[in-house]
Amino acid sequence: MEKIKLEIAGLSYSQTQSGAYALVLAESGGKRRLPIIIGGFEAQAIAIELEKMVPTRPLTHDLFKSFAITFDVEVKEILIYNLIEGIFYSKIITEKDGVTYEIDARTSDAIAIGVRFNAPVYTIESILESAGILLDDDMLDSIDEPVEQEADPNSLQSLSLEELEAKLNEAINNEEYEIASKIRDEINKRSSN
Repeated sequence: MEKIKLEIAGLSYSQTQSGAYALVLAESGGKRRLPIIIGGFEAQAIAIELEKMVPTRPLTHDLFKSFAITFDVEVKEILIYNLIEGIFYSKIITEKDGVTYEIDARTSDAIAIGVRFNAPVYTIESILESAGILLDDDMLDSIDEPVEQEADPNSLQSLSLEELEAKLNEAINNEEYEIASKIRDEINKRSSN
């Protein structure tokens, strides 16, 4: 079984299922994308780690990481190995004392844990073939184009750096990580200027 490496290409609110998110995985060095519908909690857990935010209390996936580190378990990779009736099946491949273990997991949880360990994500050809989306060059170019934001007096752009910092702390304390992510992006944009 030849594995195909995937990268996280995006995470967005699902237009088709209320309260769900679409996690889009991209074939490394290729044009195929693998969209996976996941729950809000798992999407938040992935986004928090991707944005390098630190919640006030550890989330379940952070607890798993602490547990694994405490007992010298290394997460080697995530493997999306099957697709049955629209449900993806995944394994967390771990190693302890030179012995490899495969732990069955929901794909969203496996990826939320994988990003915490910087573990690569893989799938197999049959899954990309059946559930993947092939993007042509024009579609790939449009994905890479930045989206322009409209000027809005109530937008983050109108706030001072101090106000942004206060809003960021408030959003994190309220566990509103999507909002916190946007605020952090605005702060980082100003810091790089």
